Amino acid sequence: MHTHTLPISTLSLWIERFPILKLFSLFVILSAYIGNTSALLAQDNEQKDKPKLSISGSVDAYFRANLNAPNDENAIAPATSFANLSGFSLGMANVVASIDHNDVGFVADFVFGPRGRDAVFGSLGNGSSEVINQLYVYWNASDAITFTIGNFNTFLGYEVISPASNFNYSTSYMFSYGPFSHTGLKADFALSENFSAMIGVMNPTDMTEFAPFGTYTLGAQLGYSNDKGSAYLNFLYGDQDGKLRKSTAVVNQESKGALFQVDLTTGWNLSEKWYAGLNATYNSTALGETYTGATIEDIEGDAPGFMGTALYLQHTISNKVSVGVRAEYFAEFNEGYEIIGAYDNDGKASMTAITVSGSFGIGDLHIIPELRVDNASDDVFLNPELQQVSNLSSFVLGAVYSF
Repeated sequence: MHTHTLPISTLSLWIERFPILKLFSLFVILSAYIGNTSALLAQDNEQKDKPKLSISGSVDAYFRANLNAPNDENAIAPATSFANLSGFSLGMANVVASIDHNDVGFVADFVFGPRGRDAVFGSLGNGSSEVINQLYVYWNASDAITFTIGNFNTFLGYEVISPASNFNYSTSYMFSYGPFSHTGLKADFALSENFSAMIGVMNPTDMTEFAPFGTYTLGAQLGYSNDKGSAYLNFLYGDQDGKLRKSTAVVNQESKGALFQVDLTTGWNLSEKWYAGLNATYNSTALGETYTGATIEDIEGDAPGFMGTALYLQHTISNKVSVGVRAEYFAEFNEGYEIIGAYDNDGKASMTAITVSGSFGIGDLHIIPELRVDNASDDVFLNPELQQVSNLSSFVLGAVYSF
């Protein structure tokens, strides 16, 4: 079958002879242009509306040496987290993937290495969850309310797990024995331009995957912030190991009562060059009950715990160089949690730790030399002759790359 088409010259003649055809041809051309433009704009808007994955994190390593104690197989370190291995050692590789899109999003925070392994000690996943530092989703329900469910780092305390967010490379006693993370549901409220609040229900502290004892912990926070700094008052309350049951209890098994912790964290820019921060905390756990083989009985006595205060003072010398000091007083009462040890007759022990750190920036790499002196209320350290002494001096050189 053949088709017949008009020559271009004949078509042009018809268009010139009949103006309505000229208008029709312009309409066809304009419609085609608008259609193509709309398709391109729709495709462009679709690309713009796609959620974008953000990747960030850090990698760190360090060197540590005692100055007045052994550095061989008898080496000791402050009883604080992470930077406590002798010689050259690894910190962790921290990789954080996140999406924030249309008022919803997620954070998947993975850690690898000794520091990461210590940070997620509460994981029971036998490998499946042992690299997860945080894993949560959230919904910005309005400009004033955000709901979060999953595993997130604690809201208590001044210091955090990632060395990229701490000025000092080594950590404080208060940080080391407070909670590291929580798994649960929380709601954050913007009460005004300056005030905020949070309330949450969570598994026992650091229990990542599930609530193994059938108990839950309540958390709350009240915050204030402005252009100069911020202050947060934090609370934690809940039974961490459940109640004993005669049907499952074994002889001499014990369970503790509810844990209570109140914590104040604040930091302020005193000037363009000076910054001051403060952390104060109180933590206690009721004695609970014990099963002796016949009955379950309440344990008599005063609740053990700890309290502490740390002052953080930092001075910026240039955009690449700064120095700072952390001065911490940490004390256990009623024989505490066996952190310091060597309790006196009243069941008390204390530690004073002074840490002086420098920070030298080389692009995204920060070098952190650090001198630290820990002084205990009793002889809990060893000198080079392996005699017990009350103080320990050490040097740490940390290197943290952030991306």
